[in-house]
Amino acid sequence: MHQYLKAIGFENIQTRKDLKKLLKDVEENFTHQTIVAYRPGEDFCEFQKEFGQDVGITLCGELDDEEHFEAAYYFPYFEGSGVTTYAEIDVQRKIEKEQYVGLCEDSKIGISLIFTLQNGVEYMREKQAGLTKDVQTSVTFSGLAQDGMILLPVNKNEQQILNEKRASDTRRELMNAARKGDQSAIETLTFDDMDLYSKVSKRLANEDVFSIVDTYFMPFGAECDMYSIMGEILAVRERINRMTGVRLEDGSKVESGCRGILIFKNEEKLLLSARSVKRNGKSTSGM
Repeated sequence: MHQYLKAIGFENIQTRKDLKKLLKDVEENFTHQTIVAYRPGEDFCEFQKEFGQDVGITLCGELDDEEHFEAAYYFPYFEGSGVTTYAEIDVQRKIEKEQYVGLCEDSKIGISLIFTLQNGVEYMREKQAGLTKDVQTSVTFSGLAQDGMILLPVNKNEQQILNEKRASDTRRELMNAARKGDQSAIETLTFDDMDLYSKVSKRLANEDVFSIVDTYFMPFGAECDMYSIMGEILAVRERINRMTGVRLEDGSKVESGCRGILIFKNEEKLLLSARSVKRNGKSTSGM
């Protein structure tokens, strides 16, 4: 049973019988359906049912000539909005099943991000048509978490905020240059990291780590698409699971006035996923 079903409001799913009933409802009362040629006599089918705004379950499997559907896997999803990054994306099929993961390097975060492609069947169809090579891409990330913690932010004046933004922009430029093989940029980043480590180590002797670090994005556990994150809340929207009535919080964006820090860590892992869409007539990837 997918442990992140609870993250979209299905706390009532306790047994395999409950799960089969839920997935049968997705298959018979789907909101969207996508089918792609798979093997002789078989198609690969994706059923998707929305249970709230931008929230639902995707069920994928094989569909034979007699319209008999055999489920292969399912996953809960939340669709993000906007564009997170225009970084180049590499998409790979999982070994054990017809599901796809994406890999991109975002200079804003500084690590390689691995995520599950939400609409893998659409990607399969475009791949068969030869529309996935040499295209511009964009990614919009979304994630599911079972729990979180809100901390009061570190007090900063306008000059400190401006200095941090400039430092972030400079580091992003250096990382882009380093990826292109600029040796000077690589050395500068190395020295900056050493200097930062030294400063943080000294401050940790007398300060709490969350008075020093107010954002991070780190891989967590053995799963490749799970992360521990902390960042500034920009807005909060409420979603409701129409089947269960459970209220969900979309912590994607908060305007100024009441500021805080949202943190998902340790057991409150973030499951990262993405979508593939079209942009300017070309295949793009988004979350």
